[in-house]
Amino acid sequence: MKYLYIAVLAALVSASSVNAEGAKKHLFILSGQSNMAGLKPEISFTPTVEAAFGKDNVIVLKDARSGQPIRRWYKKWKPAKGDAPANVGDLYTQLIDKVKAAIKGQSIQSVTFVWMQGERDAKEKHGEVYAASFKGLIDQLSEDLNCKDINFVIGRISDFDMNGKRYPHWTMVRKAQVEVAETAERGAWVDTDDLNGPKNGLHYNAVGYKILGTRFAEKSIALINKK
Repeated sequence: MKYLYIAVLAALVSASSVNAEGAKKHLFILSGQSNMAGLKPEISFTPTVEAAFGKDNVIVLKDARSGQPIRRWYKKWKPAKGDAPANVGDLYTQLIDKVKAAIKGQSIQSVTFVWMQGERDAKEKHGEVYAASFKGLIDQLSEDLNCKDINFVIGRISDFDMNGKRYPHWTMVRKAQVEVAETAERGAWVDTDDLNGPKNGLHYNAVGYKILGTRFAEKSIALINKK
């Protein structure tokens, strides 16, 4: 009887090891411009998703570049008028290479794209094509990762320039971001109006970035659990 117990225990341990090695992970891709660059996932985002799914069950990757328009990520970007510049999609190539390296040999259960960007497009007056550009970016990512059901969370740009004096399409980009998120089954957005201090600065303060990371994580978790 003693030997039978040991044999059963050994089998259970072995099975657990196999299941652990084959466990599917939740992939979180964080990207965008300066307000994403300023966010440190390890402070609030990563601990929150790890608490929800387990430390060994998540992959968090961030790749951001300050001051960049969405066309640096979306390869088929086109302005409302005229032709697209030459460097369209170059930052996306950098991002997807990092993602593929991070997930090599891993089994992925879900993909969530977290996006904090839009200020540059508001400044350059590309609000009219912002919604279509973001949708195209999600389709592009879906195709490259062979994943049809990508979740996404957008950080709506803040209340920095609501009157459009410095960034003419500020309100237009904000509306586009909400529209895209609210009309997508797997989309969500977070508010950032309270994260940039009493003077409504362009960038957030340290506390603001910490709160932003938590908000992004909570929305991401909700989308995954919804599925």
